[in-house]
Amino acid sequence: MSRIPMLRDDQVGWLTRTAFRMARRRFGQLPEPFQASAHHRGLMWATGVHELLVERAARRLDPRLRDLVLHRVATRVGCSWCVDFGTMLALKAGFTVERHRELGRYQESAAFSTDEKAALAYADAMTDLPMRVTDEMVAGLRRRFGDDGLIELTYLVSLENMRARTNHALGITAQGYADADACLLPFDEQITSAGPGAVRGRASPG
Repeated sequence: MSRIPMLRDDQVGWLTRTAFRMARRRFGQLPEPFQASAHHRGLMWATGVHELLVERAARRLDPRLRDLVLHRVATRVGCSWCVDFGTMLALKAGFTVERHRELGRYQESAAFSTDEKAALAYADAMTDLPMRVTDEMVAGLRRRFGDDGLIELTYLVSLENMRARTNHALGITAQGYADADACLLPFDEQITSAGPGAVRGRASPG
């Protein structure tokens, strides 16, 4: 159960109700992080605009790589809502979620390219506390993805950390976006396999 009330349509102004309707139309149901953020209307709108701008701007990296990196961060932080929502987005984009089963052992798995492994290792290093990013790691990513790709990767890892940590702190868990058949790996198992830096979640996304 969330640690903050989810605001309903009858508890918000007309402009926020309009935003709620748009979110339902796009995602099938109203995202609970959106309902929670409606307690602070200014930040809710700032977040919404920012997310739309990032979605349009982040086009340097392979979309499949972006999907893997965001999923990895969500499992390490322990955000079952992010895993659930991200799985739904991945399926809508036509990606397979089967490789997500391998993320806990990506370093030795043949399911990932060397570029993907480098990006996932960077995501882990950025998400760990304290951070473990090295000069050599960044130099290697610059060679692989270019300076713009490095910036995009860094920004997306940071953004997913913010999303996941916000949801986790507020007690927002999986909402049921992903079909049960799409959840190929129980969330608790994903968290366990994510490594010692992961924070355990409280609900399975599928």
